[in-house]
Amino acid sequence: MAQTERDNQTTVTEFLLLGFKLPPHLQTLLFVVFLTIYMVTMTGNILIVVVILADHHLHKPMYFFLGNLSVLEICYISTILPRILASLISDYHGIPFIGCFIQFYFFGSFACAECYLLSAMSYDRYVAICKPLHYVTLMNNRLCARLSLASWLTGIVASAFTTLFVSQLSFCGPNEIDHFFCDYTPLLRLSCSETQQTEMLMSVLGSTCTMPPLLLTLTSYAFIVNTILKIPTTNGRRKAFSTCSSHLIVVTIFYGSLTIVYILPKSNMLKDLNKVFSVFYTILTPVINPFIYSLRNREFKEALRKVINTTRNLLISFATQKECEGKM
Repeated sequence: MAQTERDNQTTVTEFLLLGFKLPPHLQTLLFVVFLTIYMVTMTGNILIVVVILADHHLHKPMYFFLGNLSVLEICYISTILPRILASLISDYHGIPFIGCFIQFYFFGSFACAECYLLSAMSYDRYVAICKPLHYVTLMNNRLCARLSLASWLTGIVASAFTTLFVSQLSFCGPNEIDHFFCDYTPLLRLSCSETQQTEMLMSVLGSTCTMPPLLLTLTSYAFIVNTILKIPTTNGRRKAFSTCSSHLIVVTIFYGSLTIVYILPKSNMLKDLNKVFSVFYTILTPVINPFIYSLRNREFKEALRKVINTTRNLLISFATQKECEGKM
């Protein structure tokens, strides 16, 4: 344990992330799986952003929010997964004291921003289904930009406060974090100072990041379901539901795993189960988002096909030009 002596106290200068306690051969397998997930996540989300920017037919509120979500997922998974990959292929599991709090800040910031961004997307679907005649007027560019900016800023500000509160605690004992990233619950367990006030403040700020957007999302879908049920034809109901089904799947997976992690009793017996569900909302959600939104969206698949064909034609044209120049 890296420590320094100061005023007869032992001050922790780094933490050890225990991560996944697996045999060496399984750690290698887990490294390959996580590396594949990271590459697919980065490729899929970057592709979504590129396609949305390249095709003017996708310059709509729904795809504007989807592009923001993809950027957020890229940042979100990059905060945690590279560190896990490094620890899986080396014997070093340490993370500097300040590095742990930097990871804690960015993870909290992106998680909070995602909660509000998902609620903004649910509001967009509510307006599209419940108020279709007013959609263009209500979901204008200014409102979309404001909702997106508010989501990012809320995460940045709320996470700054939570990180500040936790960083004021004293850490002078064990430095082993039984998790694969610097989350606030294992950090509070390691503190040698009084944490009751900090826990209360963290609970308030955590609720601010999750409860309002969750209530907004649930309210939006309550109105959406009510409107869909009033549609007289089965085909009409199916078509209306298909416009929000992808978002509903993502919301269910994200909030479902997040709720289980922070509602489960914090006992030693449930630590491994806590890690499993943490993998769902920190690693698996970012990788499945591109598949859910792209494979279930005919308009996006058509735009992707156009971008691929355009890119291929440009490459063929470039290669032909080079070949002609070589013959001259």
